[in-house]
Amino acid sequence: MSLVYLVAGEASGDALGARLIAALRARRPDLAFAGIGGERMAAQGVASLFPMRELALMGLLEVLPNLRRLARRLREAAADIAARRPAVVVTIDSPGFAMRLAARVKPLGIPLVHYVAPQVWAWRPGRVAQIRERVDRILALLPFELPFFEAASIPVTFVGHPVLESGADAGDAARFRARHGIAPEERVVVAMPGSRRMEAARLLPVFGEALRLAARRAPGLRPVVPVAGVVEGMVRAAAAAWPVAPVLVATPEDKHDAFAAAAAGLIKSGTSSLEMAVAGVPHVVAYRVNPVTAAIVRRLVRVPYASLVNLLNEAPVVTEHLQEDCTPPALAESLVRLLRDPAAAAAQRAGFAAALARLRPPQGRPSEAAAAAVLEAMARREAAA
Repeated sequence: MSLVYLVAGEASGDALGARLIAALRARRPDLAFAGIGGERMAAQGVASLFPMRELALMGLLEVLPNLRRLARRLREAAADIAARRPAVVVTIDSPGFAMRLAARVKPLGIPLVHYVAPQVWAWRPGRVAQIRERVDRILALLPFELPFFEAASIPVTFVGHPVLESGADAGDAARFRARHGIAPEERVVVAMPGSRRMEAARLLPVFGEALRLAARRAPGLRPVVPVAGVVEGMVRAAAAAWPVAPVLVATPEDKHDAFAAAAAGLIKSGTSSLEMAVAGVPHVVAYRVNPVTAAIVRRLVRVPYASLVNLLNEAPVVTEHLQEDCTPPALAESLVRLLRDPAAAAAQRAGFAAALARLRPPQGRPSEAAAAAVLEAMARREAAA
């Protein structure tokens, strides 16, 4: 039985891994799976080598105190792969850990596929040579990544973005309002502060105050906050102190129902913004990191926007408030504009449609395209053996 070894480092990677496993199993029921993941990969039968939450770190001040533990987990993962000798290793996002693991696994001669291209097109392009040395194929989610990695002589396959099969557009607004006792005249605003501890800790108080200010100008505002993963306890505690009491949703179905009921969103920059686009929810993008990290990133960043919707459109479709501009008054102002101005909301939705059209793979669903690329990597190894 051929073994596929997957390594995910955070909630979004866990979801990607679970869908990939399901797509691989549909085509090859004989495959076995092992590796590192969270609840969704566990539901697909992968018992994680160690808790995935130990890898869900971001920013210098969060990573530095955990370097010794991360180094130990890196050794454990590499040793497990060496002992199991899988047919292929699939690392999923989390490039800091994934690329270090790839360097250790490379001498074993096992094909290594990295799912979700490191954003070297956005910053630190010098890492391209390192990636070329360590991985056998990149599975890219964004269309403009394909020519970038091809030019760098790195094998790459555009598989489309998994947000297209997330179910974000399949919610039921009436069911959500009935379940949570939300009146028809109340205006639902989804607030998503992120899935990593450091980013959520920085954005939660800002979001709470922004919603308080917005509620003064938009009566009947009802915040909704998804709670899940490593930040669940933090989000619950922080949201309980917000001046405008939010509805907390803990399941993907309830979250997608909230999207269907939402008039607007206040969203951390990243995949959450694409979820809003799929659901057709006008939103404001926010992000704030430690000032030291921000200073470093500003010197390295090479793209004009943080929002993927904006990058795909090559235009500021979604309003962004980053770092010093990520303040409660600024966020409240942009949020209220979306709630009060139908033309502003409609302009965003038009931009969503254009962006999402570019995210579809040439054939099938993104998970199916990714599975085909992984099986191709396995086949090449078998042919060479």
